[in-house]
Amino acid sequence: MKRMYEGKAKIVYQSDDPETVHIEYKDEATAGNGAMRGVIARKGPMNRDITVQLMRVVEAAGVPTHLLTEVGDRFILARKLRMIPLEVVVRNRIAGSLARRLGLAEGAPLPEPIVEFYYKSDELGDPLIVPAHAPLLGVDLETVRALEELALRVNAALAPFLLDRGIVLVDFKLEFGRDAEGTIRLGDEISPDTCRFWDAATNEKLDKDRFRRGLGGEAEAYAEVLRRIAAPRPGA
Repeated sequence: MKRMYEGKAKIVYQSDDPETVHIEYKDEATAGNGAMRGVIARKGPMNRDITVQLMRVVEAAGVPTHLLTEVGDRFILARKLRMIPLEVVVRNRIAGSLARRLGLAEGAPLPEPIVEFYYKSDELGDPLIVPAHAPLLGVDLETVRALEELALRVNAALAPFLLDRGIVLVDFKLEFGRDAEGTIRLGDEISPDTCRFWDAATNEKLDKDRFRRGLGGEAEAYAEVLRRIAAPRPGA
């Protein structure tokens, strides 16, 4: 396969079909825009499996995704997308950069979900933007509104699904792109790399914050998330 792009957590390869790609999920972990680097054992296969499970949940809620099928233990076959250069963050609780920016303690639930937009640029450190900035980056306001609506639909599907399995969806990052027909689809991944998952009973972190903050136990946390979302719904 011809390698098209390698990022911090994935490698994208052109498939035999010009409109599809193979995406490989890596074991490498980074934080601080690449300042911290390490390896989490079997992270790639676990993130692949978590992403597939959660993308199927949001597809059932009417959100189009790039996912086609799994390949091997750490690849997916996906539709090729022209990625929109915005990261869309949905927040249900105060945590991470929101807590730092506002000087608030982590953990408090928000009255309603907050949607934030960040310009996807490693060189600039993925800065927070307001929607009015988006046209300066080649993204029209109609697209921004569509991304917000889709992101909130993802949240409405995932938050109760995860809570049924003892996981609080604190916040998460999404990336979207357009397929060959121009349809906006969810791309990238939904995993402990891109979401804050907390245990609903203890608030134990089950995501990449364990790596960012030097807590250890990253592989065990990722495995626990996968175990819970792959299990049948309690009482079903």
